[in-house]
Amino acid sequence: MSAIKAAITAVQGYVPKDTLTNQDLEKIVDTTDEWIKSRTGIEKRHILKGEGLGTSDMAAEAVKLLLAKRGIDATEIDLLICATVTPDHVFPATANIISAKIGAVNAWSYDLGAACSGFIFALVTGSQFIETGKYKKVVVVGADKMSSIVDYTDRTTCVIFGDGAGAVLLEPTTEGVGVMDSILKTDGNGKVYLHQKAGGSVRPASHETVDNKEHFVFQDGQPVFKAAVVGMADVSAEIMERNHLSSDDVAWLVPHQANLRIIDATARRMGVGNDKVMINIQRYGNTTSGTIPLCLWEWEKQLRKGDNLVLAAFGGGFTWGAVYVKWAYDSQ
Repeated sequence: MSAIKAAITAVQGYVPKDTLTNQDLEKIVDTTDEWIKSRTGIEKRHILKGEGLGTSDMAAEAVKLLLAKRGIDATEIDLLICATVTPDHVFPATANIISAKIGAVNAWSYDLGAACSGFIFALVTGSQFIETGKYKKVVVVGADKMSSIVDYTDRTTCVIFGDGAGAVLLEPTTEGVGVMDSILKTDGNGKVYLHQKAGGSVRPASHETVDNKEHFVFQDGQPVFKAAVVGMADVSAEIMERNHLSSDDVAWLVPHQANLRIIDATARRMGVGNDKVMINIQRYGNTTSGTIPLCLWEWEKQLRKGDNLVLAAFGGGFTWGAVYVKWAYDSQ
């Protein structure tokens, strides 16, 4: 009998209705549509607007639609993990709030923070609860309201990020599909290049930190770009080699949508053509934990049972990794 694997049995995305285009940004900061597209590939991003709305609101909508698609009730969920760096509050966990909003009264839940690698870290974590036989239904959500921590006077970062959420349902299978392998890595020495300066226990909020705009994303672009290119490309090639996958064997590369040039470098290293790369950065920008599940959601109808997918990400801190997934169902 085959070992139990965690299969993705449903996927769903959600983005808010309001958008911020490159043309809109031209009116806010010293930038141009051409400059943004040539360096990032982004044309617009979705922004969550409305008093009192946060990450949990987008995530809850994604999960509600996910459960409806799969035809199950929220009370059947055993565990919900939310990957985010923009929680509703320092505490309680945003995952707890999501569970309350959707009526997942039998689930325990928690947040996982790994910046842009958050979703794949959470996916691997959730899959292990399935593989051990502990749980039957695990929801993994990647969601971020990046507009809440972006300085819209900083042209180097405000053009990059958008808001959005994506979710998958994990269930056990013995059909030889599901989450097959993963390579996950971290290096805290990368903190100096990509972080939020204030708001934590080291530098709590104060008049000084607010006045200095220290509650926004800080990024030193060149070191981050170089580390991301090497990190994502190396780990993606490594997971292919470890699982004896050729470029022909890979149906899709599902990369974190940070920068089109980083995505292209990863695909070249894997030997995968552009026709096998999921790219939607032009529509959503970098939604941090939301990018990979949003890709899976948009490409779901093109996926077939048995397709080999490589999910790859790189995030602040530094965090990075790749996950080998064998798709578990034919989409309708």
